[in-house]
Amino acid sequence: MLEGVVPYPPELAARYRQKGYWEDRSLASVFDEVFSRFADRVAVVSGAERLTYRDLAQRAERLALHLVRLGMRPLDRMVMQLPNIPEFIALYFALQKVGVIPVMALPPHRYLEIRRFVGLTEAVGYAIADRAGDFSLVELAERIRKEQPSLRVVLVHGDEVPSGFFSLRQLLSEESGHDREALRHIQIDPTDPAVFQLSGGTTGVPKLIPRTHNDYLYNSRQAGAMLDVRPDSVFLVVLPIAHNFPLACAGMQGFLLRGARVVLSTSTRGPDVFPLIERERITHLGVVPALLIRWLNDPLLSKSDLSSVRVIQSGGQRLQPEIKRRTEQLIPSATVQENFGMGEGLLTFVRLEDPETVRMETVGRPMCPDDEVKLVDNEGQEVPDGEIGELACRGPYTLRGYYQAPEHNARAFTPDGFYLSGDLMRKHPSGNYIVEGRKKDLINRGGEKISAEEIENLILAHPAVQNVACVPMPDPVLGERTCAFIIPKPAASITLEELARFLTEAGIAKFKLPERVELVEDFPLSPFGKVSKLTLTKRIAEMIQAETRG
Repeated sequence: MLEGVVPYPPELAARYRQKGYWEDRSLASVFDEVFSRFADRVAVVSGAERLTYRDLAQRAERLALHLVRLGMRPLDRMVMQLPNIPEFIALYFALQKVGVIPVMALPPHRYLEIRRFVGLTEAVGYAIADRAGDFSLVELAERIRKEQPSLRVVLVHGDEVPSGFFSLRQLLSEESGHDREALRHIQIDPTDPAVFQLSGGTTGVPKLIPRTHNDYLYNSRQAGAMLDVRPDSVFLVVLPIAHNFPLACAGMQGFLLRGARVVLSTSTRGPDVFPLIERERITHLGVVPALLIRWLNDPLLSKSDLSSVRVIQSGGQRLQPEIKRRTEQLIPSATVQENFGMGEGLLTFVRLEDPETVRMETVGRPMCPDDEVKLVDNEGQEVPDGEIGELACRGPYTLRGYYQAPEHNARAFTPDGFYLSGDLMRKHPSGNYIVEGRKKDLINRGGEKISAEEIENLILAHPAVQNVACVPMPDPVLGERTCAFIIPKPAASITLEELARFLTEAGIAKFKLPERVELVEDFPLSPFGKVSKLTLTKRIAEMIQAETRG
């Protein structure tokens, strides 16, 4: 097993195998069979491009042989930062064939995040598009390669491919010269990581979530069952595909496992998405509430034929009942299916057959009979049904520890291996769960989790700032945005524009930027002498409410 990965206890591993949750097969071996079984079916659609399962298999194998030629080996790591394009999927399966572990970066990540991912994993590879809007990812890769000695292979999708980097387009069009037998001799341990997902985290240091071949395969298969994925299903990927949600819950993996079709979109705009739903007869959508609300308010929605949509899967943050009802009124063919999930593992789903009141009020129940869930108080004692407690969980697809993080693991897991998620929930009489908030210091901006501590540490480096506290402020579309309460240094001041410019220059992802600044003389304190973020959160909510009334 890869050093730094916390294994499952032998007795639980034996139970998961005995019950059939774990198949002891690599993702590569399973998908080799899938690609062969559904060879002539269309697997991936992107614009005018339509790839069959056979096409996808051939592309993955060709790329895999190039990776071997470039010296990549099982358990090497490659940071992937590609948009929703077919090359993402081909490279993902190529990495699986070689046993290289992809680290799932997101398109908005910049220097600060990518440097951490490469350094923490000692990644030997980095896959990028040449540009993200007007930002040069090639320049970013050049900078990081100079700083990180492990990084030696950079793959680029696009026209700007500097000397020493490798064009994905070229690799896909040229034979490697390697015999395919080179791939058949690769041994992959199913208990090793297939993927490193990223935790939202409450500190500035990103934590890596090792998802093993055994647990990630089960994750996608069972989520596919929850979503009623059939061979004729068509899944539209509009969220960044590297996210655990559109990648594996059931996501791209789960739909392909069943011979279904995956349609990729690089746009989330209604005028782009609605015609795509019509043309491809999309049956399943995966959304976060902020995106769904934007679509519902788009006048083009009522003029579009969305009658093919059967299931709208919502995750990332709680979806209010009135939005669910409005969605089903405007798209009567669809059922809104809320699920609660985490990159760390546990997934709960509202069942499609649940009564309407349960579907409207809850985020579902665990998808596996051996998901062990407890709601606990601050002393770790289980709370009675109906009372609010912190979600603690373990099971066949929930991690046993973050990668290379023993100190954090000692705090985040109970002695018997339950993961303390920081999510506050209560049990509904139906047995489903209701999300009531969170214990962790996170801001949930449209499903993207932002570490308040990470942003605060960066803001404190500004010469005008004496102290800062970042808290969530309510937003009708995104759920929450970030407000920075700042105590400036004597005779100093700072505006939101100045702060945004400072943080952008630090190389932070745009979605993490504070969207409001409040200058204060001091902070309210809790009875323990700590900054009372609860008080600040209430204060900004009251200010926004008063402004709305005014």
